[in-house]
Amino acid sequence: MPTIKKQIKFSGVGIHSGLPVNLVIKPSKQNGIFFRRTDLSDDLIVARFDNVGDTTMRNTTVGKLNSAHVKTIEHLMAALFIAGVDSAVIEIDDAETPILDGSAIEFYSAIKNAGITDGILKKIIVKKTVIVRAKDALRKVPFFTRMKIYLFNMLSGRKADGFVKLSPSKNDSLNINATLVYKEKIIGKQSFSYSFDNTDNAIKNFVNNIARARTFGKYSEWEYLKSHGMARGANENNVIALNDTGDATLNKVFWPDEFVRHKIIDVLGDMFTSGGFVVGNLESYKGSHAMNNLVLKKLFSNPDNYDIIDA
Repeated sequence: MPTIKKQIKFSGVGIHSGLPVNLVIKPSKQNGIFFRRTDLSDDLIVARFDNVGDTTMRNTTVGKLNSAHVKTIEHLMAALFIAGVDSAVIEIDDAETPILDGSAIEFYSAIKNAGITDGILKKIIVKKTVIVRAKDALRKVPFFTRMKIYLFNMLSGRKADGFVKLSPSKNDSLNINATLVYKEKIIGKQSFSYSFDNTDNAIKNFVNNIARARTFGKYSEWEYLKSHGMARGANENNVIALNDTGDATLNKVFWPDEFVRHKIIDVLGDMFTSGGFVVGNLESYKGSHAMNNLVLKKLFSNPDNYDIIDA
């Protein structure tokens, strides 16, 4: 059960709430990643796929929305996974993790600098193919939320034809291929592949080519998002902002395909809510946090779909 050697503190604002928040990652002897809302109670909130309470705000939330919960955990979860930490208690004094610079690099760097105890991650071997489509995810949300999503897709010209598929791998890796398709010219259709096998090369590849990729959004959609409780903490330092015509960005990008590289961070973070290192091929075509969560639920719904190799 690898954990950090000393506690780490972060301060910032929530990307959606816009509220100030302090977060402390503490070593733990209990297997699993847990959050504790210090502003509410001492109860632990397990960061696991079957405790995901919401994915409709372009993020992953653990816990129930009508009680203790923590939003936007995916960047932190990706950093913990790549660093090889599967045991930690994360104390937080509000409902959303700090967005920091919009990527995973600050989380990852601080975790590595804190040091990590010996141990290896539990492996979850995908044995049979499972697939979830966008329409499956839409069926799971409440009617009025579904209507808001339909309206947003209609206004933005996006089609709900995405899918996320997990299938067996021929190597001992999580092999991700992600594709984004946007009508905005600056994005268009972008694909990026990344394989994680827990080697130094895979970790170095993540740090050099993925970890700094930031979340993104269109400036013209900002008012709509704020009115629906999203993007209130967004600014030019933590989001790639597309201009109104969608043919350029208002701030500089690290790579022309930074948009899809950020999708890799989201996938890694969501897959780590499995409780371990998912070994398999993951194809994400216009994927989402909702589909990532549902594909894990579908995987674990049948013991014939997977094997677990406990460290």
